[in-house]
Parts: sequence; structure tokens; C-alpha cells
Amino acid sequence: MKPSRGRARLGLLVPFTNTNLEPDMTLMSPPGISVHSARLGGYDAERIPDESQMQGLGTSDIDEPLRLLTGVRPDIILYGCTSATLAHGPDFDRKLAARSKSVSGVETVTAAGALVSALQVLGAKKVGLASPYVQAINDMAVAFLAEAGIETVQRSEVTEPLSNEDQGAMTPDEVIASGIRADHDDADAVVLSCTDMRSVESVARLERALCKPAICSNQAMMHEALRRLGIDEPVPGFGALLERPRT
Repeated sequence: MKPSRGRARLGLLVPFTNTNLEPDMTLMSPPGISVHSARLGGYDAERIPDESQMQGLGTSDIDEPLRLLTGVRPDIILYGCTSATLAHGPDFDRKLAARSKSVSGVETVTAAGALVSALQVLGAKKVGLASPYVQAINDMAVAFLAEAGIETVQRSEVTEPLSNEDQGAMTPDEVIASGIRADHDDADAVVLSCTDMRSVESVARLERALCKPAICSNQAMMHEALRRLGIDEPVPGFGALLERPRT
């Protein structure tokens, strides 16, 4: 029987309406790694998660969630909302990770930062972008990637704004269809951005359809967490990123 705990603890900061991040991280965790979480607020569950809502999440209090989360003594903390820091930009993203580490004493990975790191690992300079976001947040995502030297050559956007619940309810088939629409001949990879979209279940199938890497928020966070923890074994079934050696 494979061990279910004792090797490392992942601490997740999760938006309070998110239903997919915790199952995804558990699904991808190598043997012996356990997943623990605390919830984040700062936005209205009943409103469309537009740029103002996500900016509110990004600037919401993290001290109390971190206080509760550090009770389990995590080995690394993952800030589990991509759009909350995309909506503020790369400098804010870096400062949030630094603040989390200062408050908790634990190394912190952000979802947006992990996406950039994953694309750099793959050497991807041009990407297609798929997300369930409103257009304004997609614009911010494009700018965020551009500051890291990554050009977005194609976008796949939803036809009408989705609620928090609707974003999380997208099926893997719908996620794959969105990823295919985001592909472009010039794209080195396709990015599926959102921690509450069922992308982890979709990336391997999408890669087979496109014959190129697909990166998603939760997969990228897991890759970065394992890299920083020095856990280098392949994690099969969730795309090429997790199947390659981590250095």
C-alpha cells in the first residue's frame, strides 16, 4: 500500500467558492504527499468574477487564513487563484508571495507565477490562452505573460460572462474544446488559466489532440511545488510538464 502522508504537506489558500483546486491537487499528488487548505474571501460569490472582484480577492486579508493553515505545518504554500494576481500584475504577484512567506515562514508559490515558470521550463515563447474569464481579465493575463517575454498569439474566450459556479462546472470536454480553439500554428504551448476550471483532467487529452504541451494553473503549481520540495519523480497522466525531470 502506498503511503498517503508523511512525505510532505501542501498548504493551499483557496478562494471560498472554488470546488476543483483541492481535488486536483489530491489527484496529482505523488505518494506520501497530503493536501491541506484554508479559504480566502474578498469577493462576492453571487457576482460575476470580473476584474474588480478578482482585484478584491487579491487584496483581501491573507493573515488569518495563513494563521490557520500554518497550524498543519505545511512544507510549502500555494496561493490558489490565478486571476487574483493577474488582475494586479507581476510585481503584485511577487510581493504577495513574499508577504505570504513573511507571515507564515513558508515558501509560497502563486498560480500565476507558476504558469510563467512552467512556460519557461518548456521554453515556450508564444502561447494560446484559454480561460473562463471576462475579457478584461484575459487582457490582464496577456499583459502579465508579456512582461515575462511570452507572447499570446491566440485567445479562446467564453461567449458570455460565467459566474463562479459556472466556471467550476465546465466539463473536461468543454475545457478541451476551449483549449483547441486557443491553439495556433505559431503557439509553442496552450495555457489553460484558472484554478477552478477542470483542466487537470483535460491536459493530457488536449496534448494528444494538439501534439504540443498544454499547461494549466493547478498542474503548474504542482510542478513548481514539487520542484521546490526536491521531489523529482515523474507524475504520469497530467501532461508533459509533470512527466519530465524537475531541476
